[in-house]
Amino acid sequence: MAKVIIFGIQDFAELAHYYLENDSEHEVIAFSVNEKYLPENNFFHDLPIIAFENIEKEYSPQDYKFFAPMSPQKMNKLREEVYNNIKAKGYEMISYISSKATLFNNIIGENCFILENNTIQPFTTIGNNVILWSGNHIGHHSVIKDHIMFTSHVVLSGHCVVENYCTFGVNSTIRDGLKIAEGTFVGMSASIIKNTEEWCIYKGNPAIKSEISSKKI
Repeated sequence: MAKVIIFGIQDFAELAHYYLENDSEHEVIAFSVNEKYLPENNFFHDLPIIAFENIEKEYSPQDYKFFAPMSPQKMNKLREEVYNNIKAKGYEMISYISSKATLFNNIIGENCFILENNTIQPFTTIGNNVILWSGNHIGHHSVIKDHIMFTSHVVLSGHCVVENYCTFGVNSTIRDGLKIAEGTFVGMSASIIKNTEEWCIYKGNPAIKSEISSKKI
């Protein structure tokens, strides 16, 4: 059990608060945002909202942990920046894994947000700062690296490698044995049947590469 500070006061933070309070042994004790985003009423769900710039003065990294389950803005790089800023202050970060997810002794990093009805098959590893929304199938012997977002009902087949900063749209499908390159954006219902290229957008079935770079998202 940890006393946890949640970064943010938007939808993802509100959901994180609900899941931690109702499906974990952790205790949420506060929220935190950058000072310029502090609301007039510095409370959210009856808990204090603390300016991140000075958070360690009130909540010591030795006594409290952080959770930052943010949306995949700028191909997950905004969430990476927050993650790195929290780590720089010396905080340990928790992961939330739903009691309704199916795992097989998988190695999972920190600041991961894994919701209900995810199936993560044996011998698959997940890095840091990864979000698996509800209902995904993650195939065996796959490697999911850092700062990645799976929406819902994504099928990642076995023996795949997913590099950093990737995002997968609802109902997308990835064939077995593929390398999903850094910064790949897989559109809703897209079917990936060959290795992708870095910072590219893929859509359709079978998926084709868009002329627009995912760096522009």
